[in-house]
Amino acid sequence: MNKKTALITGSSRGIGRAIAILFARNNYNVVINYNKSEKEAQELYDMLSKENLNVKIFKADVSNVQEANALVNYTIGQFENIDVLVNNAGISKPCLFTDISYEQWDEMISTNLSSVFYVTKKALQYMLPNQSGHIINISSMWGLVGSSFEVDYSATKAGIIGMTKALAKELGPSNINVNAIAPGVIQTDMLNDLSQDTMDMLKEETPLMRIGKPEDIAKCALFLAEQGDFITGQVISSNGGFVI
Repeated sequence: MNKKTALITGSSRGIGRAIAILFARNNYNVVINYNKSEKEAQELYDMLSKENLNVKIFKADVSNVQEANALVNYTIGQFENIDVLVNNAGISKPCLFTDISYEQWDEMISTNLSSVFYVTKKALQYMLPNQSGHIINISSMWGLVGSSFEVDYSATKAGIIGMTKALAKELGPSNINVNAIAPGVIQTDMLNDLSQDTMDMLKEETPLMRIGKPEDIAKCALFLAEQGDFITGQVISSNGGFVI
């Protein structure tokens, strides 16, 4: 039986890294994508390669349509198919709405939202003829309820949810599942600038009384890919109860 292939954007660090590790260790071919974090991507590649897992690495800024296309083409060239696409690449730059520059707005839209459109559109050239595939978009709980000081980020993550639901309806007849994961507070580099007091407050506001781990989101992604054949158009918010 041929191994399935997973393409994970922004997979050198944080949630994307955890997803890449879990899929690789569950017998998937995995393409690790990075843009700026070359050192982290290479370290991840080396670690998984030493475990004799089938992983590849490719640099691409998925907010650029030509580079997004190149990433998908590379994946097909290496593994001939894309069974699971995880659109994970994203940035966050908290600030007051009135302090958001036009340049920051454009960067947020292109990195967090347009990238999902670019990579998915190209990947569907190969998924549609096969009449199969799982697309998993990483949104955020702030895409569900909004966050002050992160209006641009919240807007992009809400856009991902709308795209997920609409695309699921369109691709259902082609046996392609489209779902979103909306993580809560997860221990990644995005939290590095928060004080310990803020972290403690976030933990106390979470019914499960802990900050989420990237592995929590990775397990959810693997579940959708492996057990989610009758799940589509849904948003699973793995947030420990922070948003109910």
